[in-house]
Amino acid sequence: MAKIRMNTELRNKLFNKIKHTFENEDTQERELYLQSREYVDEQYKSASELAKEVVERSYPVDDVATLRTFKKKYGQPCDVVAKDKCFYFAHNEDLDEDGETTETKSHFDFGLFGNLNGSEYNDQEGRKFAVAYYREELKAKDLNPDIYAQQNENQDNPHKTKHVDACMKALGHSGNSYHGDRNNAIGMAKEFDNPYYLDVIGTSYCRSRAIACTKDEYSKFEEWRIAKGNLVAKHQTWIDTITKQCDQLKIGLKAYRYLSEGIELATELGIQVDEAELIRTNSTGLTIYNPSNLASMIKGMKNKTQTREAKILARKQYEESLN
Repeated sequence: MAKIRMNTELRNKLFNKIKHTFENEDTQERELYLQSREYVDEQYKSASELAKEVVERSYPVDDVATLRTFKKKYGQPCDVVAKDKCFYFAHNEDLDEDGETTETKSHFDFGLFGNLNGSEYNDQEGRKFAVAYYREELKAKDLNPDIYAQQNENQDNPHKTKHVDACMKALGHSGNSYHGDRNNAIGMAKEFDNPYYLDVIGTSYCRSRAIACTKDEYSKFEEWRIAKGNLVAKHQTWIDTITKQCDQLKIGLKAYRYLSEGIELATELGIQVDEAELIRTNSTGLTIYNPSNLASMIKGMKNKTQTREAKILARKQYEESLN
């Protein structure tokens, strides 16, 4: 049997199979990524419980209930209770160089796309957190949750935008999620955000209502937000290692002339590839590059004349086959 020549389809199939193995190997970088995601869950639990304590200290449950009663009785003029998932927490325990107390405050958003740096109006880092957190779910939808990490050093471009938009749509990004409107989020984002909404008094944006907390409580909120940023960083580091391997893989596969060379590479990498399976699902490679199949195909294309006797015999055989 003659060697099967490489073509684009075979290269892509080999590349995707080997890349899939790279992504599922138990490497140190992957393990750190998974551990950082588990730590995010732990931090979300403790930080959200603390936020509930701090918020209800400023907006007591009884007061919220009373105001809701007034709203029911008097309508819109008393509509001052709202649900929110992002808060300005502030403490006044630091001193400046003159010994005067100073206020330290920051914006903390518990939503899926919540900022990682205290900015109320920019959720770009929050998007990176979202795709890192829901990586498996997005991969299962045949999307590319690694696009931010893969394009980390590149400006926005059509390829990046296409994959980012697809991921954001799947996650339920509303395009305005960082303002805390619970009606904007849908799908996975809504499911993620719902547990973190708390009752606040005052309908203006959260920046106008800094909620008092202690310095220790503030530090715990910062620890939670740092954990989110660490997940993004660990995801970036892991994907960087895969990208470097895949870059070399592409170069090698492009240079190989025969399928057997690609399979040998996979074997050296400890990856078992079934050549028959690759060929069986690759009609172009099987038909064109296998000499016997190519000959059969060409012979079948020829216009052959039949004698009258051959036509009668063929008809007789056909009629007999019906009986």
